[in-house]
Amino acid sequence: MDQLALLFALLLGALVSVPVGDRLGLPAPVLMTVFGIVLALLPFVPNVDIPPDLILPLLLPPLLYAAVRRTSWRQFAANVKPILLLAVALVLVTTLCVTTVAHAIVPGLPLAAAAALGALVAPPDPVAATVVAGKLGLPRRLVSILEGEGLFNDVTAIVLYHVAIAAAVTGTFSAWEAGLDLVLSAVVAVVIGLALGWGANKLMDLLDEPTLQIGLSLLVPYASYVLAEELHGSGVLAVLTTALFLVEYATDADNVMTRLAGHTFWDIVDTLVTGVAFGLVGLELHNAINTASGRWGELLGWAGAVVGVVILVRLLWLLPATWLAQRLHAARDVDEEIPVSWRETVVMWWAGMRGVASVALALAIPLETDAGEAFPVRDEIVFIAFGVILTTLLVQGLTLPWLVRRLRVQADTEQEQRMEHELAVRAARAAKQRLREIEKEEGLPDDLAEQMMRRAFDIAVRISPEMAEDERREAHRQRAERLKRLRRIESEMLSAARHEVLAARSEPGAVPEVVDRVLRHLDVRSLR
Repeated sequence: MDQLALLFALLLGALVSVPVGDRLGLPAPVLMTVFGIVLALLPFVPNVDIPPDLILPLLLPPLLYAAVRRTSWRQFAANVKPILLLAVALVLVTTLCVTTVAHAIVPGLPLAAAAALGALVAPPDPVAATVVAGKLGLPRRLVSILEGEGLFNDVTAIVLYHVAIAAAVTGTFSAWEAGLDLVLSAVVAVVIGLALGWGANKLMDLLDEPTLQIGLSLLVPYASYVLAEELHGSGVLAVLTTALFLVEYATDADNVMTRLAGHTFWDIVDTLVTGVAFGLVGLELHNAINTASGRWGELLGWAGAVVGVVILVRLLWLLPATWLAQRLHAARDVDEEIPVSWRETVVMWWAGMRGVASVALALAIPLETDAGEAFPVRDEIVFIAFGVILTTLLVQGLTLPWLVRRLRVQADTEQEQRMEHELAVRAARAAKQRLREIEKEEGLPDDLAEQMMRRAFDIAVRISPEMAEDERREAHRQRAERLKRLRRIESEMLSAARHEVLAARSEPGAVPEVVDRVLRHLDVRSLR
C-alpha cells in the first residue's frame, strides 16, 4: 500500500464511520482513531509521509471554518468569560503543571522542552469537542462553551509551544519577549482576519454564482491561516476571526442556492477532513511503537503520569471556576451560558479530549538545536504526547456517551421549541407586514389578498403547528395533506421530466451543457 492508497482508505473510513458511529452511539472521530490504529498495526501499511509542518495548515483551516459556521459572534460574546477561563487560563495552568511534573520525572528533560510538552498536550481538540458535543444532545450552553474553548485554546497553546521550542533550541528565554509575542501574534491575526473577511465579503457580491462563492469560501480560511503565519501572527485566530466575520456579515437572506449548496459542501468537507485528521492520529502508533522498543514500562509510566496531570488539572480547575461563574451569574443580571449543576461540570471535564493539534505539534518538534545537538529527549516527548492523545480520545471519547446518559445531561427541548415558536411568529409577522405594503402599493384584489394572508399564516404554522387554534389546526392539517398530495404528484411529474431530459444526454447530437442547464432548472424547481 502506498501513500495515495492510504489516503483513500482514510477518506472511505471517514464516510463509513459516521453511520457506524450513529448506530453504536459513539463519536465518529473516536472510531476513526481506532481505525487508524488498526491500519498502523497492519504490516503492509506504510508510515505516514507528511511533513509535520504541513499537518496544521492543511487540516485546521477547513475544520475551524466548518465549526464556526455552526456558531455566531453573539454566542461567543455571551460566553466570553467561561471561554477565556478555559481557552486561556486553563491552558496556561495545564502547561505549567505538566511542565513541572515532566521535568521532575523524565531524566535529562530540560525545562524548556518540558514546557513544549506541556503546551502541546494542554489544549483539548476543537474538532473532537465540537463533533462529540453536537452528537450527544447536550444542553446548548455546554455545547457553546465547549465549542468556544475548543476553537480558541489552540491560539494560546500554539504561541506557548513556539516560545518553549525557541527557548529549547536557542538556549535563551525572555518572559517579556514571550508576552510581547503573544500580544503581537493576536493583534496581527485579528487584523488579518478582519481584512480578509471584509475583502471576501465584497468579492462574494461580485461572484454571483453559487459554485464560485462556495469555492471562495474554501480558499479564504487557507489564505487567512497562511498569511497570518507568514506575518508571525496566529493562523488559528486569523481563521476564527475571518470565519466569524463572514458568518455575521456575508449571509444574504435571498441567496438560497448558495446557502443550501454551501451547507452540503461544508458538511462533506467537515466529514472527510475530520476523518482523515483522526485517522492520522491513530496511524502515528508506528512512531510510538518504535520509540518504546524495550522501554515500555518506563515510557508508559511517564505517559500515565502526564495523563493523570492533564485530566486532574481540568477537574480541579472546572470545579471552582464553575462555582465562581455561578455566583457571579446569580449576583448580576448577565447573559452568560454556564453549567448549572455538578453533572454538567463533570461532563465538561470528561469532554476534554486531545487530538489533531497535539499530534501535529509533537511531530513538528525540531530534530536539532541551534548548537547542532539533538533536541533533548525528543522521542520521549513524542511518545508521552501520543499517550495523552490516545488515552483521552479513546478512554474519554468512548465513555463520554455512557457518562452523559448516566448523568442524564440532555438539552432542554422545550426551550428550543419555544424559541422555534417565537421565530415562527416573527416570520409570519414579517410576511404579513410585507403583504400589507404590497397591498398599498399595487392594490391587490380582495380574493388574492385573502389568499396571500392565509399563506402568510401558513408560513408560521408549517414551522410551529401549535400556533393554530383547534379549528384552524384541523383546516391546516387538511390543507397540508392536500398540499402533500399535490407535491407528491408534482414530484413524480418532475421525476419523469428529469428522466426524459437525462436520457436525451446520450442521444446523438445532444449538447451536454444544454441538457445540464435544463436539468438544473428542474432540480431547482424540485426544491420549491
